[in-house]
Amino acid sequence: MLILVQVYVDNAIKKTAVYKWVKCFSEGRESVTDEERSGWPATSRTEENIAKVRQIVHENRRLTVRSIGEQVNIDSETVRKILTEDLDMKKVCAKMVPKELTEEQKQRRVFSY
Repeated sequence: MLILVQVYVDNAIKKTAVYKWVKCFSEGRESVTDEERSGWPATSRTEENIAKVRQIVHENRRLTVRSIGEQVNIDSETVRKILTEDLDMKKVCAKMVPKELTEEQKQRRVFSY
């Protein structure tokens, strides 16, 4: 354990975490993935809401995340995750645009101004 701390400094796993994992695996655990947790289910990031956000953004790319959330009736953080993770978009100035533009899209942007 001391060698890990010397090599990885602050990124080394804590001793208590090691003991916890050893206990779990000695009791029969076989998977390293997280188990299901109790709590509120994630219901805002549905295919229906993703489609609504996609439609809204394609109609007007200058809307804020907050205004999109109000239109779809979901929180801003969920809208941001839909835009960045599901629709693979990023913010450029005040517009949401696809992260990877095709050559045709790049040309269209140049000539639209």
